[in-house]
Amino acid sequence: MPRYAELQSLAGPVSRETFERLKAFERVFLRWSKSINLAAPSTLNTLWERHILDSAQLLRLAPDARQWLDLGSGGGFPGAVIAILMSEHADAEVNLVESNRKKAAFLVAALNEVGVAPRVHARRIEDCYGLIPAPDVVTARALAGLSLLLELSHPWLQAGARAFFHKGRDYRRELEESGNAWRFDLVEHKDKVDAEAVILEISNPMRISSAGAA
Repeated sequence: MPRYAELQSLAGPVSRETFERLKAFERVFLRWSKSINLAAPSTLNTLWERHILDSAQLLRLAPDARQWLDLGSGGGFPGAVIAILMSEHADAEVNLVESNRKKAAFLVAALNEVGVAPRVHARRIEDCYGLIPAPDVVTARALAGLSLLLELSHPWLQAGARAFFHKGRDYRRELEESGNAWRFDLVEHKDKVDAEAVILEISNPMRISSAGAA
């Protein structure tokens, strides 16, 4: 399937201009990868499928969301991809949080180069609680275990945001472990790119200890 058609099959309607921006981001990413570690070297040959399309599929899961927050953005997956896709909407805002200064600098430079105004916060996630209002959606990919993700994202989820967390084949163990401390609403979405992965949609999290104390 041609790249443009494949993108639309996963993300929904996407303009040709946005498609070209994603291809430009791919080129910038590969250029920067020669000097800083943005992704596992073994995945660079399949960057479009493994990372860009895998990120883009989130739009199908939250087609009406306009306010996005990506935690631990790293090399830009899914945050930079979402920012590029959302650039078609004047009312959209995508915030990327990345504490590593080199990676944050890459995100700013790469998004500027492809014509997207970056909102990159070179801070720890905990330092952003008072800076970034609750979005529609919180995302994270290859950042941390589920229990820690719930802890880090809780202030925004408590305010009404939904989370979409990419998880691999071991996700059921993470769900079991997080169940010792959390209760939440869960929808499991099959990953359309990686057959062994899932995307966990989480909302209304509550700490069990807090519930018991109440």
